Order: sequence, then C-alpha cells, then structure tokens
Amino acid sequence: MPTATPDGRAGINAALVKRLIAAQFPQWSRLPVIPVPVDDWDNRTYRLGDDMTVRLPTAAGYAPAVDKECNWLPRLRRLSRAVVLRHPRAVRAEHAPNPLPDVPGQP
Repeated sequence: MPTATPDGRAGINAALVKRLIAAQFPQWSRLPVIPVPVDDWDNRTYRLGDDMTVRLPTAAGYAPAVDKECNWLPRLRRLSRAVVLRHPRAVRAEHAPNPLPDVPGQP
C-alpha cells in the first residue's frame, strides 16, 4: 500500500505551485492548490480546484516526459475506448524559477 508523500519533496510545495499558477495562469490563481495524498516519483502532483491537476517534474531528467505525454496522450485517447486519457490544458515554463516545465491538466 502506497504511503502519503510529504509536501515539499524535491523543493516543490503548494506555495510554489500557487506562485507559478498566479504568474503563468492568473485566471486560475484563486483556485485552491492541494497536494495529492500519494503521487509518483517523477512528478509532484497537486489538485487545482475541483477538476484540474498540476504536475511538476521532480528533476531535470524527468522533464522530457512532459513533451512526450503532450504528444502521445491525445493520440492514444483517439485510439482507445477502454482507457480515458485527457491531455494537458496548458503547458508553460518560460517564467518558472527553474528549467522544469509545469503542467496543469485534467486528472
């Protein structure tokens, strides 16, 4: 059984996510940011409001996977009826305090 991940792993916490959202996506800046109880090793994941998530890579080596997912998830969604996949609504990294992309997307 997975255990809950403490907020702040890899230098990423809810306060940082709020700052990134406010700077890059001001239309979502009033939405609550809540860490998911259990997330994966490659990314930190947060709920953004009721219907979105924010995923930030925990290390530079994981950042290329963001582009791969943005490319492949829409293709896989068209090919599969069994798996419900949604592609990111927004990807932005130009103003991030580090070179890692951040991806608010649908869960």
